[in-house]
Amino acid sequence: MLSFKYAFQGVATLFRETPNAVIHLILAISAILMGFLFSISTAEWLAVTVVIGLVLALEAVNTSIETLADLVSKERNATIKKVKDLAAAGVLLAAMAALAVGVLVFLPKIIELFQP
Repeated sequence: MLSFKYAFQGVATLFRETPNAVIHLILAISAILMGFLFSISTAEWLAVTVVIGLVLALEAVNTSIETLADLVSKERNATIKKVKDLAAAGVLLAAMAALAVGVLVFLPKIIELFQP
């Protein structure tokens, strides 16, 4: 049970200390609200849920890698820069996938609102 306590402490730390995680959370909540608004299908919910989880999970991993790397060395280090850049790239790629899912799921529904 302590592992759950520590995991929830990690979630709290993520959103308290990582501005990008808060941005991702706001976008996730927006997508969820839009899902309810547009009554998206089960398959669409699955896609939206998976990409939200992926982006938030990778943001947590990226933040943990950056925190550990900063502990190892505050000085400029080419290897640490590479590791941090790769971790950030993982978040970026997941966010781009989430954007693609959002466009595929919600754009047709938004366009339909403006059809006569």
